[in-house]
Amino acid sequence: MKKILVTGGAGYIGSHTVVELTALGYTPIIVDNLCNTTIQNIEGIEKIIGKKIKWHNTDCTDKVGMDKVFAEEGTIEGAIHFAAYKAVEESVQNPQKYYDNNMGSLKVLLELMCKNKVKNIIFSSSCTVYGMPDVLPVTEDAPFKKAESPYGETKQICEGMLKEDTVNSVALRYFNPIGSHPSALIGDCSADKPSNLVPIITEVAIGKREKITVFGDDYNTPDGTCIRDYIHVVDLAKSHVLAMNFLINNPGKYAFNVGTGIGISVLDAVKAFEKANNLKINFSIGPRRSGDIEQIYANGSFVKNKLGWEAKETLEQAMKSAWEWEKLKC
Repeated sequence: MKKILVTGGAGYIGSHTVVELTALGYTPIIVDNLCNTTIQNIEGIEKIIGKKIKWHNTDCTDKVGMDKVFAEEGTIEGAIHFAAYKAVEESVQNPQKYYDNNMGSLKVLLELMCKNKVKNIIFSSSCTVYGMPDVLPVTEDAPFKKAESPYGETKQICEGMLKEDTVNSVALRYFNPIGSHPSALIGDCSADKPSNLVPIITEVAIGKREKITVFGDDYNTPDGTCIRDYIHVVDLAKSHVLAMNFLINNPGKYAFNVGTGIGISVLDAVKAFEKANNLKINFSIGPRRSGDIEQIYANGSFVKNKLGWEAKETLEQAMKSAWEWEKLKC
């Protein structure tokens, strides 16, 4: 079985991808120091796949530690790199943390991939690389505009690092991952305070928060709130396996948007959660938040043409699974 190194593999998207890799015959090797997740996701993966998973408790910016991982594992077919901080608001408040970790971890990984002749990497990128796009739905040809946050800037810089490196690469530009595995055994265990919409909605629903604050209702959108492309995390995880299959057989450098192509406003997302779970969510309107883009959603024709990937799970399924995870998690 081909070994795939999965940095940040105990995290939200990483854990779901490890499950999908296993389902298609790969042997995932997790590297994660649990700085922004918990052991629960590793235990959850093992329950889902019915066997133990190899895990290195190593910081991906630690070159000596990562060198030991490569030495121990021997022949590795490729890497999927998730290990990065991801909160837009926190990146505005503490940009250096994001520059050091997000770029530093990729730098170490690329150096050691070169040393150990590992040729293929799937990179966890983001639609934030586009900034505020001029044309919607956004295609992969859209120019990178000024990043709206240090988080977005790190993704732009990391994609630049991949282009300059000799490695074969796919940058997957995610839109907004939501939901959890139908088993509710893995999900978002982020140690930082949730800043994404759906985890905040679920915390209001379960009583951890009094209400959700909608940041701005005066945008140039139908209901005045920001519009995003919400993708079920299981669909997103599957795109990584397809991307690895593709890259092994088609060496080169690629970038793909991974989204549904459907723009959903913040208020419509709240209503969708309420309808899916027969619950009422308390919310209020607040001022705009620094770093937020008005609206963005994907043109998915390129990824469908090249990888044969498209979103299958519905918004309702995502909202139901998000609520099941909240009730059982951590």
